[in-house]
This record gives sequence, C-alpha cells and structure tokens, in this order.
Amino acid sequence: MIAPHIPVLLDEVIAAISPSDGLSVVDATFGAGGYSRALLDGGARVFAFDRDPNAIRSGAAMVAEFDGRLSLHEERFANMREELERIGVPQVDAVVMDIGVSSMQLDQGERGFAFSADGPLDMRMSQRGESAADFLNTADEAAIADVLYQYGEERQSRRVARAIVAARPLETTGELARVVRRALGHKPHDKKDPATRTFQAVRIHVNDELGELRAGLAAAEALLKEGGVLAVVSFHSLEDRIVKRFFKEASGAGRAVSRHLPGEIPGPDPVFTKVSKAIRPTEAEIARNPRARSSTLRHALRTSAPARKDVA
Repeated sequence: MIAPHIPVLLDEVIAAISPSDGLSVVDATFGAGGYSRALLDGGARVFAFDRDPNAIRSGAAMVAEFDGRLSLHEERFANMREELERIGVPQVDAVVMDIGVSSMQLDQGERGFAFSADGPLDMRMSQRGESAADFLNTADEAAIADVLYQYGEERQSRRVARAIVAARPLETTGELARVVRRALGHKPHDKKDPATRTFQAVRIHVNDELGELRAGLAAAEALLKEGGVLAVVSFHSLEDRIVKRFFKEASGAGRAVSRHLPGEIPGPDPVFTKVSKAIRPTEAEIARNPRARSSTLRHALRTSAPARKDVA
C-alpha cells in the first residue's frame, strides 16, 4: 500500500505566502496537491506544474472540486514563465517550490526511484527520455564516477562506477543496489544503506534536477510581482546550497562596496529582500512525517527591481 504524501513545512510555507482571495500562486511541484490544496483553501488562484503525467492525471478531481481556481500544467517548472505567458498570465503573487522526488514516486516500485521495492531501473519523473538503465548501461566509467561524486557526494565513486560497469547490463533497482553494496562492503546493521548516495546521484542526473532548480528560480524571479513571495523547500545540501546562493546574490547580501573608494560603481538593485533564515521542521513534524527530517525552507520578497538576465 502506498503511503499518503504529506507536504513538509506546510504551515511555514502557508504563513510565508498568506494566501487570500484573488492572490495568484504558482505551485511549481504539484505532486499530490498538498500545497495547492492549502493555498486554494486560503482563497488563492493556483497554477500548478508537474512534469510527471501521473500527478497531472491524479489532480483532475481537485480541478473540478475548486471550480476553476486550479489549473494543472504538465510541464517542467523551469518553463513556468513561458507557459503562463501563453495563457495570458504575465505575473503572479507567489511561487512555491518543493524540490526533488515525491513520496508517490519513491513508493511506486515500478517507477524505479528507490530500492525499497525491486523495480525497473527507470527514475524518470517525466517518464520520457533517457532512463537510469540507459545511462548506467552505456556511459563510460569516468562519466558514471563523476555523476556519483558530484550529485551523490560518494567518496568512493570510482570504485562504485567500476563495479557498475563490470556488472552491466543492469535492469532493476535491486540489481543496482546489490552491486553498490558489494562494492562498498555493506553490513546489515549499518544505519544508512550505502546505495542511497548512488540512487540520489543517478536520479538527479537523469532528471537534470539541479539545472532545473536553477532555471526554475530564475523563472520565478521573472514572474513575481513587486512584493511577491518565493518560497523554496529543499531536501539535501546540494539543493539548499543553490537556493541559499540564489537568494544571497539576488538580495545583494555580501556585496562589498567600500566607502573609501569614491567613484566605485554600486551593484544592481536587489531583486529580493527580507530573505528568511533556513527554516527546518519541528520535532513534532518529523515524528508525524519522518521524510521531513532533511527539509529546509527559505523564502524572500520580490522588490521592484527588474529581473536579472542570464541568472540560471
């Protein structure tokens, strides 16, 4: 039985956005619709994006329930600006982004995102393009090692890549997990399964998740009205580092302008202000939803400055 998806840091996200009648909000990662439902309950008009066709199909009942205040878009959130311009929506009041894989994707063995249930080595959110099996069975050892090191922070990436190439062809999540465990000397009592880092790395690569995140942040910057809110929930350090740096650069934080250098050209006006500190779940939330443990929320307000070019 698939566990229900529970949106993380929901109260904190809704507090940051303060949905009300007439507010227009982009839910950049619809999933099971948890954020969208809370925003709609607050009176907002929601434009929800998801590249997973399963999520879009599952959301049809919610579209009918809210009588026109929810529209679903089977599209990457990096393309949110172009998609909304296409339907005549040039700006919105808020954007919320919940980055990474959803609980439903993890829990459906046939999607190949996790090794908790053996399934085909797929991992594609959009169910199109190169699969995890395609990549692992055709890429050279160095390319696989680079992906494991960069996206999984796997210190023994070369050893794991060598073992993967030696074991090819790989067809299932169980096969990949066993190869990684053998390569790294997994012991049953180990707290964390060593295959976790490899699965994270391959999933991020197959879905270009970090490139998508950078492009999505830039799209949100261009879409938001003055005073609009951008709220981003991330789940691991690679994502959070990108979000933190984006807000730091967009707000002008850390930009050194010396009063001892007359004539120095000041930097551009900040495009975001009132950047929050990292907000993490309470122990009570983690007890209710263990998957919330690694989540971090950051949010900020859009200023009147023009959107920057070439941000992503």
